[in-house]
Amino acid sequence: MPKILGESLEAHRREVRSRVFDVLRAQLYERGFDAITLAGVASAAGVGRTALYNHFPDKESLLVAFVEDEAARYVTRLTEAVEAQADPVDRLATFVRLQLRVLAEYHMPPGAALASALAPAAYRRISAHADPITGRLRAILTDGADLGRWPAEDPDVLIPMITAALGNRTLVDGPADQLDDVVEAAVRFVLRAVGAAMA
Repeated sequence: MPKILGESLEAHRREVRSRVFDVLRAQLYERGFDAITLAGVASAAGVGRTALYNHFPDKESLLVAFVEDEAARYVTRLTEAVEAQADPVDRLATFVRLQLRVLAEYHMPPGAALASALAPAAYRRISAHADPITGRLRAILTDGADLGRWPAEDPDVLIPMITAALGNRTLVDGPADQLDDVVEAAVRFVLRAVGAAMA
């Protein structure tokens, strides 16, 4: 009988997923999605291949589950950080800082882009995890306009401009000792772009 990790089946399931996701994270950024095999992930994670296949029937389902897990944790982190701020200007600044710091933490994996590596349905599932982040930005922009902290503008126009600015890797790929200055410059840029009334 296979060894159970943890005190219950649910704890075992969480432990297997945690080990597998840790290995996948490392392998994605070392080798790229195309070079990963389920057998290699199972071996590096110290779980049996059969156990891994019980959780993830193929490489694509493993990647989708991994991205869903990472996104859920980030949305929780973002929500807590933003909600800790009372003023919409501070919320928007916090949003910008966290987006850029997370972008700096995660380097793009080598190999084919995810959009071309996954089936369209799987890619749509992954892309759907941007919705709560966009929703958080929309709420900040709406609240700020409602409270007169910046002029009322259509969020559907502002959101793609802000996310495009914050998604540019060249901002965070420079020397690590300059990251704080870059992040604060980006905060000032976004606040000026929305016309924020600075306190």
